[in-house]
Amino acid sequence: MRYTWLLLALVFFFSACKEDPPIIVIDPVDDPYTPDPDPPAYGIPFADVPANEDVVMYEVNLRAFSPGGDLNGVTNRLDSIAALGVNVIWLMPIYPIGSINSVNSPYSVKDYKQVGAEYGTLDDLRLLVEEAHNRGMAVILDWVANHTAWDNPWLERPEWYTQVNGEVVIPPGTNWADVADLNFDNQDMQSAMISALKYWILAANVDGYRCDAADYVPFAFWKRAIDTLDNMPGRDLMLLAEGARSDHFSAGFDMSYSWQFYGKLKGVFEGQNAAGLVVIHNQEMSSLSLTRQKLRFTTNHDESAWDATPVQIFGGTDGAFAASVLAVCMGGVPLLYGSQEVGRSSTLPFFSNSPINWNENPDLLSRYRRLMSAYTGSAALKSRPVNDQADADVVAFQKEEGGEQALVLVNVREDSLTYSVPVEWQNSIWRDALSGQTDTLGTELFMPAYDARVLLAP
Repeated sequence: MRYTWLLLALVFFFSACKEDPPIIVIDPVDDPYTPDPDPPAYGIPFADVPANEDVVMYEVNLRAFSPGGDLNGVTNRLDSIAALGVNVIWLMPIYPIGSINSVNSPYSVKDYKQVGAEYGTLDDLRLLVEEAHNRGMAVILDWVANHTAWDNPWLERPEWYTQVNGEVVIPPGTNWADVADLNFDNQDMQSAMISALKYWILAANVDGYRCDAADYVPFAFWKRAIDTLDNMPGRDLMLLAEGARSDHFSAGFDMSYSWQFYGKLKGVFEGQNAAGLVVIHNQEMSSLSLTRQKLRFTTNHDESAWDATPVQIFGGTDGAFAASVLAVCMGGVPLLYGSQEVGRSSTLPFFSNSPINWNENPDLLSRYRRLMSAYTGSAALKSRPVNDQADADVVAFQKEEGGEQALVLVNVREDSLTYSVPVEWQNSIWRDALSGQTDTLGTELFMPAYDARVLLAP
């Protein structure tokens, strides 16, 4: 009751004075719901971010990439990455890792606006990006939007997180006990997330993001975030969704994962009819405009850590390379995961450090370089339409673009065989980009186990 009388007295006082009541100003710095101001822009925005259809992407597992497991270890190997024809580098998460319920996963982010001490410093990241740009390569960061570590300062605002019976929970339907699920109904959390996305573009001059677990995050957030990023002046950004939802492209993503193709590729090497691979290719590409792409791969950090490496899945180094020829040449954006080019056979963790032996299988590395040189130099290989001439055991197709032609033939079996050459290919002369030899196709073609040929006009 006494507070009521006090309120009435204040109203009477201000009315008698015929003045407006005082305005209480909240300092934005003290307002926990106001995102931090944008940092000043560092460096000059990269002018040579490739068009989506020209992207060759390379994923870096920092903990495996060098003995130090840090950003400088990547900078020191940029020339080796560039030698594969790569023009976009994707760095796995570089942020501090949470310690509560931790399994030491880099996808448990403790602070969205810091470089984890194990990886180096902001200056180290800036140097890596600058040196990559000097070599014509864009750099994108891994972004974890769906959840945070349990000791992320955002947990001070529990309304920013999904709650059940008043308790913050892990992402529903998962066993990811080391992370807390974010609540995308909360607009303040969304604003803070978008502020963090802008931060690295400005503070480190990066060129976009690979967005982890994109299917778990609502369309409305992705649309709001991408619209904001697209409106940053002078920036040409690249955005990859780790997901399969069709609305990712409507939200503004440039590309998404080609899970169907990867599944069928494994199935074909396990004995399924080889002709089914082009069917999946056409299904995935038929609904996409030319500016949207699917990411094609034979492995990535999840597959090589939790399933098996390409060497294990596809029948040795020859089979792994043959599978890569198909993933690279059939269409879409090719992804190389650092380690596959030297044929790492054992699984490659990312919760711990396990350095790659870059001197392993030098002949395989040479083959990858020849493959990627052929791909990046051929408009035909980068085109989408495929003239399918596969049989049960050989994936074979012809591609044409701008007057250029290419033939790709891959024996997906561990035994040698004879392929019946289609009439329209008989008596044609080609240069094999992988062997350097000139081939004249007759009526039949003997193909050793896992034989792969990329034939271009001589």
